[in-house]
Amino acid sequence: MDEKDLVILARETILSHFGEKCDPAEYEEIFAEKCGAFVTIKTYPSGELRGCIGYILPIFPLAETIQRAAESAAFGDPRFPPLSDAEDVTIEISILTVPEPIICLPEERNKHVCIGVDGLVLKYKGMQGLLLPQVATEYSLSSEEFLKHVALKAGVSAETVYKAEATVSTFQVQIWGEETPGGAILEKTL
Repeated sequence: MDEKDLVILARETILSHFGEKCDPAEYEEIFAEKCGAFVTIKTYPSGELRGCIGYILPIFPLAETIQRAAESAAFGDPRFPPLSDAEDVTIEISILTVPEPIICLPEERNKHVCIGVDGLVLKYKGMQGLLLPQVATEYSLSSEEFLKHVALKAGVSAETVYKAEATVSTFQVQIWGEETPGGAILEKTL
């Protein structure tokens, strides 16, 4: 087993809600290390976002993180109705490193964000936003635009990322995803 098997676990977890069998025991033994991860569901073949939920920090063993995130992305993402068994979707997982705060002058944060490598987490006065690194590449965002978008995701003004009270952290991901629904699983690069 390797990380691509976690995509299979995510799909099996989702299909279990429609009556398919899912036995996560073998995954739980192999992927027992605690790790943050996100599960992204996209419509097929259009590739539109259909759900994306995850855990930033390593709270649960990786197999459990994937199961929880897959279930939430499919049936609990407040931006979308619950997934139906008739929908064709692809599944992608992003395994996260632990976020590290950017240590610099607040007005220089954009110089410390590497597009195509870094994801962002913004925390400010109880508000929080996260964007996976693939968001910046999919939308061809500059580091300044990426910072502004994470602020908007957090529900705060774009200028917040340059405030001293705001904490901006970066993290990296390893991405695995299906080419077609239930099809070949490949490691993705940005």
